[in-house]
Amino acid sequence: MSQKACVSCKRISFKERCSVCHNPTSDNWSGFLIIIDPENSDVSKELGIELPGEFALRVR
Repeated sequence: MSQKACVSCKRISFKERCSVCHNPTSDNWSGFLIIIDPENSDVSKELGIELPGEFALRVR
């Protein structure tokens, strides 16, 4: 089973729908980002990520 990324929030999972925002996921994604502490991360603030987890940088 391949990992998929949410088309909206870009969270990576194995599910057909995102567990956070319930939007569909896609197999067509690239880039891998792990956010551990979103409150103190400049990258998470720039990308608008509020929860820790694994994210894709680009989802098609």
